[in-house]
Amino acid sequence: MVAERDLDLGGGRTLHMYDSGSGELPVFWHHGTPNIGAPPVPLFDAARKHGVRWLSYDRPGYGGSTPQPGRTVGSAAALTAAVADALGLERIAVMGHSGGGSHALACAALLGDRVTGAVSVSGLAPYGVPGLDWFAGMAPSGEASLRAATEGRAAKERYEASATDADPGFTPRDEAAFDTAWGWLLDVVRPAVAAGTGGLVDDDLAYVLPWGCDPTTITRQVLLMHGAADRMVPSSHGEWLAAHLPSAHLRLYPDDGHISVLLHAETALEWLAA
Repeated sequence: MVAERDLDLGGGRTLHMYDSGSGELPVFWHHGTPNIGAPPVPLFDAARKHGVRWLSYDRPGYGGSTPQPGRTVGSAAALTAAVADALGLERIAVMGHSGGGSHALACAALLGDRVTGAVSVSGLAPYGVPGLDWFAGMAPSGEASLRAATEGRAAKERYEASATDADPGFTPRDEAAFDTAWGWLLDVVRPAVAAGTGGLVDDDLAYVLPWGCDPTTITRQVLLMHGAADRMVPSSHGEWLAAHLPSAHLRLYPDDGHISVLLHAETALEWLAA
């Protein structure tokens, strides 16, 4: 059972947090875009097996968390630390999927030895880094959405106001994955979308602006998992991160896309536990 409560951040700001409550290894789950922050139900059995205690929160602007316009990817570190402090946890691991993988890396970069290990599944690399054609291989709808973000908040909001239900870039294996336990993703996407585009806009702006941290300074062990067929966040992002993070290990799955790569996610818990 997952307990939920609101954490008072001061200044009228609230962070809605989740805690599965048991397990010797506290792991923060960082959600994708657009999702609410509930921890991953498809990994609950594996978590019990490996002694993982899931912790998470709705990023500002999603679910029960107060919006924080102008937040960066690096802002996740202070929020994660605030939850850990409230629960009396000194050391934690971090894991995220899609944009959540980037937020997990930011925690590893900024929280130092407090983070025991980090997992990024299908995560984005920082925008504009040398040696990476950031948009290459993205589905047209995803590229258009993120290019709008590069033009600033007003352009991004206009884009979202006129956006249609274009092909998001799912592969046939991704579509099939929704018929597995990972159909749970719809349970965290639907409430996020129903609440409006505020969280999504803040996320996408954060991805294409400076992160507020440098992931190449991470000293803890990092596991990168990516599907080579990913059309939402192309695997070139994972390959760039693997080449520039000194302690990173890349697991590239040749037949998988953005969602189907999650079918391998239990191995990430095995890696964290080890």
